[in-house]
Amino acid sequence: MASQAAMGLFDAGTIAGRWIADYCAPGRASDVLCAGQGDDAAWTAVFEELAGLSGDTLEHARERAQRHADDIGTGFRIAGEGEERPWPLSPVPLLIESDEWRGISEGICQRAELMEKILADIYGEGALVREGNIPAALVTGSPFFLRPLTHLVPPGGYHLQFVAFDLCRGPSGEWRVLADHLRAPAGAGYALENRLAMARTLGGLQNRLNIERHAPFFAAFKAGLAELCRRTDPRIALLTPGRLNPSYAEQAHLARYLGFLLVEGADLAVLDDQLYVRTIAGLKRIDAIWRRLDPRMLDPLALDSHSAIGVPGVVDAMAAGNVVIANAPGVAVLEAPAFSAFFPALAQSMLGEGLKLPNIATWWCGQDDARCHVEGALDTLLISPAFGPSPLGLPDGAALGSAITGDARAALMADMARRPQDYVGQEVVTLSTMPVVSEDALAPRPFTVRVFAARGVDGEWTVMPGGFARIGEHPDVRAPVMGEGVWSADVCIHGPDPVAPVSLLPSGDSTQLRRNPGTLPSRVADNLFWLGRYLERGEAQLAALRVLLGHSISADTGAALEPGTVQKLVNLVVANGAAPAPKSLRRADLQQFAKTALEDEASWYSIRAINLQAKGIGEVSRDRLSADMIQLLDAPFPAKGSLLDKAGSLQRRYSALAGLSAEHMGRTDAWRFLDLGRRIERAVAAVRMVRAFGGAEATADDLSTLLDLADSQISYRQRYLTGIARVPVLDLVTLDSYNPRAIAFQIGKLTAHLNKLPVLSDDGLAEPQQEQARQLAAIMVTARATSIDTPMLWDLENRLGALSQEIARRYFLQGAEPLREAGMILA
Repeated sequence: MASQAAMGLFDAGTIAGRWIADYCAPGRASDVLCAGQGDDAAWTAVFEELAGLSGDTLEHARERAQRHADDIGTGFRIAGEGEERPWPLSPVPLLIESDEWRGISEGICQRAELMEKILADIYGEGALVREGNIPAALVTGSPFFLRPLTHLVPPGGYHLQFVAFDLCRGPSGEWRVLADHLRAPAGAGYALENRLAMARTLGGLQNRLNIERHAPFFAAFKAGLAELCRRTDPRIALLTPGRLNPSYAEQAHLARYLGFLLVEGADLAVLDDQLYVRTIAGLKRIDAIWRRLDPRMLDPLALDSHSAIGVPGVVDAMAAGNVVIANAPGVAVLEAPAFSAFFPALAQSMLGEGLKLPNIATWWCGQDDARCHVEGALDTLLISPAFGPSPLGLPDGAALGSAITGDARAALMADMARRPQDYVGQEVVTLSTMPVVSEDALAPRPFTVRVFAARGVDGEWTVMPGGFARIGEHPDVRAPVMGEGVWSADVCIHGPDPVAPVSLLPSGDSTQLRRNPGTLPSRVADNLFWLGRYLERGEAQLAALRVLLGHSISADTGAALEPGTVQKLVNLVVANGAAPAPKSLRRADLQQFAKTALEDEASWYSIRAINLQAKGIGEVSRDRLSADMIQLLDAPFPAKGSLLDKAGSLQRRYSALAGLSAEHMGRTDAWRFLDLGRRIERAVAAVRMVRAFGGAEATADDLSTLLDLADSQISYRQRYLTGIARVPVLDLVTLDSYNPRAIAFQIGKLTAHLNKLPVLSDDGLAEPQQEQARQLAAIMVTARATSIDTPMLWDLENRLGALSQEIARRYFLQGAEPLREAGMILA
């Protein structure tokens, strides 16, 4: 009996009960866990799952959830920072019962529909301003009102296809809207990634609580967007500002999940009011774009002429009905906090009912009565910019009125008197709290929830069941103090009814089979080509350093290489720009030389610098590369051990990357460009190695080093038992088409890849890049090892460089290239 009692102290149910009791003991009536409301059994299930995962240690659960988020590749970037941060995920989800969520969803749909009607009027008849329902300054004074879009009806008739709202839960359980996001709503990808990470962490919770799934929401959005297009099988793209955007990782994840092309402005072109993407097969038609670009930057011809990241003419293409843009440019006018003051009255006049989900009370100082109220109640309100940009009186953005004192308060009041329309006063919201794991214990923190709605195929709004919660760092429950939050949490909608295991993937019986891997934009092909080159370049340079370290620097090896061979190795590394020439060939100088070539990134083209370039390409190729490849590219540079240990660690990393690309990538055009880059770089490196170590005066050490650099020692020893000789070595590393490190092998692969890639005409004639590859192949087939000399090697290197340039000219973006070339495909 005593033994059974002891076991009971440590079972999952007992541990969960103790966690909940200890957390709620101080009497947290406004906390979602402690408030009751019928969710007690659901919360108990959450903590039982956590206890089953990590025993009595909550910190283990937090670490495991974060590890799953990192494995998925979730990340974000703070504006102004170069490196991404890992997405901070709490292991404790936020639970909302399905009946409560139904009311929230109805309020979200009503708000989205109200906004659609307001936008249709603002950019159409203008009756709301004409009849005095809203002041004209509220529209024309907003920096997000785009006058060129007036009287332009978007394709399908909708301005909004995808919206997001920040909600807060008050201490008594009421929900209200804190902020509207229409311009380029971010976060749906994070909600999806949170759900994936939590499903891996708390795998049993889905069935225990009947948690509603996200896949139907994304399927509805995709189908709704496709329904607005003129073609039955449209091509849809997600337009991103680029990898430095704070939510680029999320955008790449969404593009991959939804099957959208991830494109930048330079990838697109407008021709005859039709939008195209520049691909390796010519121009391909784009029917819809999900825009994550600032709308003012979208079209330099119609909007901001200074934009270098937009697409000239895309507004004309939209006006012609040839491309759907979600959301239509100009919708951000309703994001302004000033507009929140008018939504309650507009709901009554336009919908005939009050807001089902009210926003926080707001007073726009552009109206005399409202300004007087704000000035009189300044210490009890949050003072915010009315239209987004910070006015003179709020240089640091929104602030609590009670915190604005002294000269800052005087400056605020003076500017508010000058330009009252630039300010709003908003009530200071008190938030509910939820539990998070902090220092191996549960702690209450305030939270807000971002929710998402999208139009389905019938044009009606559908709401994502959940979203994601943002959790504050400090216990202060005032919304302005919480700021952006420091944790996120999955939001789970649960109920009594089982949830069907719906996937975004349609059933096999209803899907038209394809073996076409899809469209490859020219920019993506360029990135993959150079990723292959950088990886191979780093590996070739590492091979030289490993030979140098292993034979000439390490104190544990036998006889060192002769000085002449060492000097050639040094010259090879110096010629690559990896390090300055050492003062001498003494051990200390060679160690410093190798250290610079391996680790320096400030002024020399070291392996670390090469890896950083590869990492940068990986960041913009998340939609094309596996999570494992991204993690290897992002992995920190080895910091422990000797130089030889670090070199070995890097070699294993290069080998893993090569294995992933060789065995886990489909044999698509994307893979061909990655391999093209590898083959050209390996061929160039091999030519330089043969020129350095395979000359007529080559010594045994030279030839042995050449075999080491070409990773061909074993092949040579198995083939030739009589010792090392120059001609057999040259034949093996230069002309042997069966040796995967030989020059001939690389050229054979280059020729095969180029023969498989698309051509722009159907006359059957070879394109220039194919001709050059075939000429190289002919040289290798007819060459003999005895005739290999320096002039031939220089000619090979020059031809390989010319081939690389011809590949770039044919397949990659060339700036202001003409859009209409002979044989250009338009599909």
